Amino acid sequence: MINRTPIAATFLVFIALFIGVGLYSGTRRQTTTEDYLLAGRDVNPWFTALSAVATGNSGFMFIGLIGFTYDIGLSAVWLTVGHLVGDTLAWVTVHQRLRKASEDIQAETVSSFLGHGLVGGQWVTRVAAIITLGFLGVYAAAQLQAGSKALSVLFDWPAGWGIAFSAAVVAIYCVTGGIRASIWVGSVQSILMMVSMLALAGVAIAASGGVSALWHQLHSIDASLVSLAPSGLAFGIVPFVLAWTVSGFGVVGQPHIMVRAMAIDSVKGVGTARNVYILFSTLFSIAAVVVGLTARVLLPSLASGDTEMALPQLAITVLPALMVGLVLVGLFSATISTADAQLLSCSAALTQDLLPKAENTYRSARLGTLAMVAVVLGIALVSTDNVFALVTFAWAALAASLGMVMVVRAMGWPLNGAVAIAMMVSGIATALFWRVGLHLSADVYEVLPGMVVSGLVYGASLPLLRTPGPGKTRFDSSSSLEVTDSAR
Repeated sequence: MINRTPIAATFLVFIALFIGVGLYSGTRRQTTTEDYLLAGRDVNPWFTALSAVATGNSGFMFIGLIGFTYDIGLSAVWLTVGHLVGDTLAWVTVHQRLRKASEDIQAETVSSFLGHGLVGGQWVTRVAAIITLGFLGVYAAAQLQAGSKALSVLFDWPAGWGIAFSAAVVAIYCVTGGIRASIWVGSVQSILMMVSMLALAGVAIAASGGVSALWHQLHSIDASLVSLAPSGLAFGIVPFVLAWTVSGFGVVGQPHIMVRAMAIDSVKGVGTARNVYILFSTLFSIAAVVVGLTARVLLPSLASGDTEMALPQLAITVLPALMVGLVLVGLFSATISTADAQLLSCSAALTQDLLPKAENTYRSARLGTLAMVAVVLGIALVSTDNVFALVTFAWAALAASLGMVMVVRAMGWPLNGAVAIAMMVSGIATALFWRVGLHLSADVYEVLPGMVVSGLVYGASLPLLRTPGPGKTRFDSSSSLEVTDSAR
């Protein structure tokens, strides 16, 4: 029987550290919505990159991806390879443009950026905000569920207790420091996540007898576990990998991540943030796949249970108590670092984009965060889906609905409100039909057809958008955003 006292002590020390960093960030605050939502656009690129690693990887990497790797084996690597390639492409093409354009027009939220200056732009902002609230709320709920899995191992708590504790920790420092607290705490959490995942991967490989022994043991369990090609794909491996690459690029539709680009202290700082982010994300992704593979060998009985418990169970099996505490802190960090960013983005969508009387009101922004904590807590308590399913669904819905509109706006291509809304609705409808109606998500992730259809709607509308006329959108090559006749 493992001694839980040193594990719990390690865990609680780091939780106190997170709260302390978050509260300290509050001493730097100014009572403006720009400071609460964007930290005054003055965040160090390293902090941005590290917090983006923590926010982007989330409980999906510690819980969902490791459990998925446990189930299907080495072919899960395509999820990470594709995602990293697409994510890098997004950083290169969109993030820097977004940073410059959002400051030029003083947009404080992703939704307001998407609708600014368009004919019917207020409806674009509102629709984008509603989508953000709906799907980012579900996404945040999945993070609270993932965090509860760490706490159930650590304290033997019921799932509901862990969910409530996670929500309380996030609420304390987010309401105090806003996005600055989220980024500062996320930077600390990112380092802990990296150290804990790499340490567990290294020890687990040694416990498996080395890389060669691990390979042979996986092959003896099931030959498909060491195959790079996932079995049973209806359309083959190329569309499978392409879909996960588009998924990585789909970061452009994730408000909680894109807002970090808007908060960097300068346009030039985006390049530094990108390089740090890609390096850390690559190392972290490789380690996560290794943990999933070693867990399949070292925890064979888990195959008939909840495979998303692979990481905490593996840590208890192969690590000393203090290191177990560090790994569980890493897991908990991954979940709340994402949940806090998502809750702040939901709060911004609610108070700045949907409630006119609350716009640019610092007090309303903080109250909105508390309200979203309560809503997301309720979703997490009643949801029965696993973390992998919730996260992949929410990510795809946001990417398919907001992603292509973000690309068009950041690149400065012509657009109007009607086309933007059509892109959002068609993208999300396609993704939902692909998953729920056709049940093809296991073969090709629905983010691919969703973003493709959204892009096709834009392409089909482009001849009309390029036609000058009263109230039409015209492209202004001197600006990073298109402008309307009425807005000039």
